Amino acid sequence: MMLDIRDLTVSYRTRTGPVPAVRNLTLTVAAGEAVALVGESGSGKSATAFAVMGLLPDTARVEGSVRLADRELLGLSDRELSAVRGRQVAMVHQDPLAALTPVIPVGRQVAEAIAVHQPGLRRRDATERAVELLDRVGIAAARRRAGALPHEFSGGMRQRVAIAMAIANDPDLIIADEPTSALDTTVQAQILDLLDDVRARTGAALLLITHDLGVVARSCDRIAVLRRGELVEQGPVTKRFRRPASAHLRDLLTASGAEPPTAVAQVTAAGAGPLAAAVRATASDVGPTASEVEQAEPGAGAALRITGLRRHFPVRRGAVVRAVDGVDLTVDTGEAVALIGESGCGKTTVLREIIALRRPQEGTIALFGADVSGLRRRDRTALRGQVQMVMQDPASSLNPTMSVADVVAEPLRVHGWSRPDSRSRAREVLGLVGLSDEHAGRRPGQLSGGQRQRVAIARALAPGPRLVLLDEPVSALDTSLRVGIMDLLADLRERFGLAFLMTSHDLTLLRRTVDRVTVMYAGRVVETGPAADVLYAPAHPYTRALVAATPVADVAAARAGRGSAPAGEPPDPLDRTDGCAFRRRCPLHRELSAPDRARCGQVPLLAPVDRRQVACHHTDHALGGLGTHPAVEGHPAR
Repeated sequence: MMLDIRDLTVSYRTRTGPVPAVRNLTLTVAAGEAVALVGESGSGKSATAFAVMGLLPDTARVEGSVRLADRELLGLSDRELSAVRGRQVAMVHQDPLAALTPVIPVGRQVAEAIAVHQPGLRRRDATERAVELLDRVGIAAARRRAGALPHEFSGGMRQRVAIAMAIANDPDLIIADEPTSALDTTVQAQILDLLDDVRARTGAALLLITHDLGVVARSCDRIAVLRRGELVEQGPVTKRFRRPASAHLRDLLTASGAEPPTAVAQVTAAGAGPLAAAVRATASDVGPTASEVEQAEPGAGAALRITGLRRHFPVRRGAVVRAVDGVDLTVDTGEAVALIGESGCGKTTVLREIIALRRPQEGTIALFGADVSGLRRRDRTALRGQVQMVMQDPASSLNPTMSVADVVAEPLRVHGWSRPDSRSRAREVLGLVGLSDEHAGRRPGQLSGGQRQRVAIARALAPGPRLVLLDEPVSALDTSLRVGIMDLLADLRERFGLAFLMTSHDLTLLRRTVDRVTVMYAGRVVETGPAADVLYAPAHPYTRALVAATPVADVAAARAGRGSAPAGEPPDPLDRTDGCAFRRRCPLHRELSAPDRARCGQVPLLAPVDRRQVACHHTDHALGGLGTHPAVEGHPAR
C-alpha cells in the first residue's frame, strides 16, 4: 500500500481548549490509484493532507499512524521530512500563484525542485529537465516560456507549472488539494486530463482533495467522504455514486446533480406584487416603476439592452486590449440571463460597463428604456438604486470593520435614507435572505462563506433594484452552499420580479436557474438562446466544448467527456486577429475542406439557428451532429 493512514486524529490548541479537525481517520491509497477525499469546507480534508506532508503548524497535535511505502512519517524530524517531500510525496496546491515564487522564472523554480533532491546533477541538466517537464505538462514554447515569471501565465498555465514541479522527481504519491476549484471549466478539464496522464505514465498514487463530485466522477477510482472531521463513507466511486450509504453523500450528490430545466414560472412584474414593499423603496426614492418605464418608449420593457458594445484598453506602445468587441445583449424584465465563457472572454468587463452608468466607449447601453449616455447626474443617481451588483468574493467586497447591518444599510444612506430607516430596512432584507438579527450585529469575518454571500445579496437588494448583476456569485462556495444561494436567488426573482444578469462557469447550476444563456469568446458573443437549447444541445463548437468539459456527478457521462476540452488557451487579447477567434482551437475547423476553412478567416456574425443565434460559418456542420458529437457526449440534446 503506497499510503496507509490509521486512526489519524488532528486537533489544534486554542485559548478555549483543543479544537478537533480530524477524528480517527483510516484511509489507504494503492500505487497507481486515485482516491478522492471529499467534504465541505472545515471537514478536515486539508488537515489530513498537511498531516501526511508534515506541514501542520506547531499548534496542531497529531496522533495515529501515517505510513508512506511502509515508512512511518509521523515523528520524523524536519530534515527527514524535507527529504521525503518532493521526492516521494509531492503536493499541488489550490492556488498556484501563492505556491510559486513571484520573482523567479518558472523554469528556474522547476529546476530548483529537481536539484534539491539530486544535488549531483549539473545545473544545465536540471534546466534541460525543467524544460522537458514544462513541455510534458502542456506549456507551449516551453524553452522560451521557462524564462517567464508566474504572473505572466494564466491560472491554468500556472497550475501546469505547479504540476511540473510536483512530478519533477517522480514521486510515489501526489496530493492535489482542490487543484481545479479556481479554474474555468475547460481549463479544469485540461488539468484533470493532465493528472490522469501523469498517473498513467508514472504509476504514481493520487490523493485528490475536492468538494466537486463531478471531478470525482471523472478522475477517481475510490471516494472517501469526510464530515466534521470524521469518515462517514468510502468505497469505489461507481458503487458509492449509484448507492450512497450515508445521508451526507446522498445530499452532496443531490446538490451536484444536473437536473433538466423546467418551464419557468410566470413571475410578478417588478414593483407590482404584494410582497414587493418588503424589498422596494418608494417610487420617488428609487426611480420610475416598471409600468412607467414600459410607457416611456417602445421596447422599454427590457430591463437591459446593449447594442454594439466595445471596450478597448490601450496598453504599451500603442497596443490595444480588445476586451469587449461588439456585444449585443438583452435582459427582459423578470428574466435571468447567464453570461458564460473562459476567463478573459469579456464577461466581467460587460458587467462593469453596465454598472458604471456612463457613456460606453462605443455602442449603447439602455436601462429600463433609458440610454445611459444621455442621463443627467440626478437621473444617474436614481438609476443606481435600480441596478445593483453582487461581487464574486464577498470576503473582499464587504467592509470588514462594519457590522453586517451597516454593510447592508450603507447604499441606502447614499440615497438619502436616515440611519434608523436604513438600519430597519437592512434587517428586513437580511431576513429575506435567511439571516437573523444576531447575524446583523456581527462583522463579515465572523460569518461563513455562504452567510457572507447572503449579506452581499441583501446589500444589493436593499435599494430595491429591478436588475441585479452577479459576477460568479457562488464560485467561492462549497457545492451544497452553491445550490442554496442559487435557490435563494431564484426565489427572490420569482417573488419580486427581479431581472438577473450573471456570469458563471458552473453550467450544472445554470441549467436549473436561468432562462437564457449568452456565450462569449475573445470579447464577442458566439451563441445566445434559451438555456435548455444552449446547454443541452449547443450549436457553436466552443459552446459544445464548454458543455463537454463541465464535470457532472455521473461516472459514465463524466468519463465520456475525458479529453474533450479544447487544446490551448484563448487568444492573447493583444494579438486578436480578424476572422473566427476560435478557429485555432476548433475541432470542427480541422475537419473542414480548404475552401470551408478559408471562410473562417472572416469574422462570423450572429445568425438565427432554430431558437437561438450562433456566430459560426459552419452551423450546418455543427448541427448535423447534435446529441452525438463527442463534445456533448453525456449531455444529450433535449
